[in-house]
Amino acid sequence: MIGSRAAAVAALVLVVLTPHPILAAEVQLRTSDGVTIAATFHDAGAPAPAVVLVPMYTRTKDDWRAFADRLHVSGFSTLAIDLRGHGGSGGGATPVPAMALDVRAAIDFLAARPTVRAIGVVGASLGASLALMAAADAPLVQGVAMISPASDYRGVRLDAAVKKYATRPLFLVASTEDPLAARTVRGLVAESVPAREQRLSLVAAHGTLILDRDPDVAAALVDWLRRTLLS
Repeated sequence: MIGSRAAAVAALVLVVLTPHPILAAEVQLRTSDGVTIAATFHDAGAPAPAVVLVPMYTRTKDDWRAFADRLHVSGFSTLAIDLRGHGGSGGGATPVPAMALDVRAAIDFLAARPTVRAIGVVGASLGASLALMAAADAPLVQGVAMISPASDYRGVRLDAAVKKYATRPLFLVASTEDPLAARTVRGLVAESVPAREQRLSLVAAHGTLILDRDPDVAAALVDWLRRTLLS
């Protein structure tokens, strides 16, 4: 009897601690230029906003695992991708503007799902540039967050995408110890577009490492996504 009661209590505790099990699926996307992109889709399990997560150059979608879990707990679906030439994706790994097509394939995947209510994109380093470039050509994207962006990443430039993205919401993150990223963020905010917000971290880190090392920035990003995609 005692053993049965203990098992029942343990089961109850498990249910209380994990009320929303994370439903993750490995999926393959196809870009408009024929490249296969590996992705991990975390489904909120109900109508919800969804966020595309774009990694840094030479990194993979696994860098987003902890943040994807955090977004899922906050009621979002997420789709983290491997850029072409990285992880499980095909194609070449050289940074090129065509990598924005990888992000666009992820946007199109989410747009085709009837339970997705709104779409945002979050990118880190090169992934930040690609996120904005893809979103600029996809008016259904309601907001982009750029972590450690560069105005020119090895020839992948932001200027045309910034103009085309226009006045849609933009959340900009950089470390004060990362001069290029901080300068890029300040330059974008200086254009005085009301829907642009910045967050400068005192933690010395770049890209997704800022989210790992500065919990205040991670919390601010989740809050911005709520305000932008749930309003």
